[in-house]
Amino acid sequence: MAKKIKPTARQKTILLVHFLVFALATVLMWTQYNKGATSWVYPWPAWITAAWALSLVGHICALFTSYEDKGLDEFNRQFNN
Repeated sequence: MAKKIKPTARQKTILLVHFLVFALATVLMWTQYNKGATSWVYPWPAWITAAWALSLVGHICALFTSYEDKGLDEFNRQFNN
């Protein structure tokens, strides 16, 4: 069975920075999008928030659910020959 790869401290720090930038940008977008509007305004930040949240979930999954590829050494050996 493949061995699970543990994330390094640097990778966890990068994830934390990704989350903090996402949170700050999301709060700023949602507080600014309808300033001064007198009627309904299209909620454009919803698209950005959804796409960015999906990329953040992907980042988390890639970081904490990665497994060692046992065939990588064989692939590299064949590729370099």
